[in-house]
Amino acid sequence: MELPAVLAVVLIVAGVWSLAVWPQFLRRVMKDPRSRDANGKATRFLTVHVVLVSISLLLGAATAAIGIAGLFG
Repeated sequence: MELPAVLAVVLIVAGVWSLAVWPQFLRRVMKDPRSRDANGKATRFLTVHVVLVSISLLLGAATAAIGIAGLFG
């Protein structure tokens, strides 16, 4: 299946957007007082958000890679 160039560009932009936005979100979450308990141990709040961000970054990278492959492949 061939991917039209405009759709490949949309995938690249969406992937780059995810790769740019999610790390900023994680930085804010890590500064949030709910991220650590009184002993400094990671809470479920932090764990859930790290998993969310990790999956989102993986999907963002895959989306960008598919777009690049569609544009140049």
